[in-house]
Amino acid sequence: MSFYTFKMPLINGEDKPFTDYEGQVVLVVNTATKCGLAGQFEGLETLHQSFKDEGLSVLGFPSNQFKNQEPGSNDDVAKACQVNFGVTFPLFAKIDVNGAQEAPLYTYLKREKKGLLGRDIKWNFTKFLIGKDGTVLKRYAPQVAPEKLTDDIKVALAA
Repeated sequence: MSFYTFKMPLINGEDKPFTDYEGQVVLVVNTATKCGLAGQFEGLETLHQSFKDEGLSVLGFPSNQFKNQEPGSNDDVAKACQVNFGVTFPLFAKIDVNGAQEAPLYTYLKREKKGLLGRDIKWNFTKFLIGKDGTVLKRYAPQVAPEKLTDDIKVALAA
C-alpha cells in the first residue's frame, strides 16, 4: 500500500485518484472552519500559492471529530473556506480521522508516522508531508504553523 493507492471524494463529490499526485510533494491536513486554529487556512493557502508551480499540492480534509468544529455540510464547508479564508487548494468531503469510521487514508498516514502522543490525531490541523515518491516524510502537530513547514517543503521539492 502507498499514498497513491487511495482515491477519495472531493468536497463536490467527484472522486479524486491520488495517482494524480504522483511525482508531487503533498501536504495533507485535517481541517475545521470553526476551530481556533482556522487561521491556518491562510497559511496553507500561502504555501499552496507559493509552491504549486514547483510541485506542491495542499489537500484539505474537513473533519467534525473535535468538539463539533465542522458541523456543516460539504457545501457549507466549501463556502466557508472560500469566502472566509480564500482557499483555492483542493478540499475533500468530510471524513473521520480517528475511530471505527476513520478514512483508510488516515489509517495509513497514522501507521506511517505516529505523533508525539501516539498514533491518533489529537486535533484539527495535524499535517502530513508526503514526498514525491509517496513516502510519508513528516507529521506536524496542529499548533505548528504552516509557514514553519517552508524549509521542509523546499527540501522535499528539491529531492
